[in-house]
Amino acid sequence: MAVGKEIRGKIKSFENTKKITKAMEMVAASKMRKAQERMRAARPYADKIRNIAANLSQANPEYKSPYLRKTAEGQGAKSVGYIVVTTDKGLCGGLNTNVLRMVTTKMRELQAAGSSAQAVAIGNKGFGFLNRISAKVISHVTQLGDQPQLEKLIGPVKVMLDAFTEGKLDAVYVCYTKFINTMNQEPVVEQLLPLAASRLEQTAAEKAAYGWDYIYEPDAATVIEDLLTRYIEALVYQAVAENMASEQSARMVAMKAATDNAGNLIAELKLVYNKTRQAAITKELSEIVGGAAAISG
Repeated sequence: MAVGKEIRGKIKSFENTKKITKAMEMVAASKMRKAQERMRAARPYADKIRNIAANLSQANPEYKSPYLRKTAEGQGAKSVGYIVVTTDKGLCGGLNTNVLRMVTTKMRELQAAGSSAQAVAIGNKGFGFLNRISAKVISHVTQLGDQPQLEKLIGPVKVMLDAFTEGKLDAVYVCYTKFINTMNQEPVVEQLLPLAASRLEQTAAEKAAYGWDYIYEPDAATVIEDLLTRYIEALVYQAVAENMASEQSARMVAMKAATDNAGNLIAELKLVYNKTRQAAITKELSEIVGGAAAISG
């Protein structure tokens, strides 16, 4: 029964794997709920600061922030920055693969047009990938844990913001996986800088609620610049929070699929083992009957 012993070993191995994937599924489900709550909690702050930034940017026409500048008409972006948000860990399906494939496509299009690209990597998977394809990574941050900390994100992002305000970059994009629902996460590449008009649009109700007169202290330039910087940081934080919620959802789904597949393999192996065992028993019985018949004959 050497074959039967080998099959029993495989069954035991798959049962151990099933226990691990089931445990990981339950952990991911627990973390997913917390990540979703954190993501939703960040949205009101981002919306509030967007309204204030939109009203302030229009309330002082004498000052125009560098974050609102536009590329000269008829000219494309010569140098573009990408803030690439990925996970630190794997086992979350095609989550990282989809967003990194999109980033790679964008970079190739830029190179074909004669433009250059540089990146800020948030997450270990994206950092490793960008290094493998020899992309220019100007800063990075990894090991964010289960809860993103804004102070860890500000430093790497500020490097790219400073490059934009100094005119070294014509545009900055943030690339992450947007959380739609537990079963659906969508990779997106959104323009971060210059701030698009659509980001700062207000409804009639918002204009009425935020249409105040302002007294600037110390001056309009300082107040508007600081506020827009906080707004951009809020957008990056929201992208990271969305990506973390997507990560836990994708990992839960992937681990559930792995658990189900392990169960199917165990069932198939048990069927093969039982057939093999039955065949061996039938063979032994045939040999006993044949031997008894030979003796009696």
